[in-house]
Amino acid sequence: MHLLWVLIVGGLIGWLSGNLIGRDVPGGIVGNIAAGFVGSWLGTELLGARGPVVGGFYIVPAIIGSILALLIFFAIARKQQ
Repeated sequence: MHLLWVLIVGGLIGWLSGNLIGRDVPGGIVGNIAAGFVGSWLGTELLGARGPVVGGFYIVPAIIGSILALLIFFAIARKQQ
């Protein structure tokens, strides 16, 4: 049950981050989950463990990290076109 909760929260973080920057995350649900996981790791490394925890994710650093990860991804994707 914990794994399901982690996947849902990770997907919501990725979805929210994509909406905040105004771009759709490639890969649909799997892309949102991946963006949430990468963002959680990146944000926690950069900002530390701060704020509320939901499903094992520090929400504020996870959202900020996910936004950064998506911006980096879209910048790299744009340069390769």
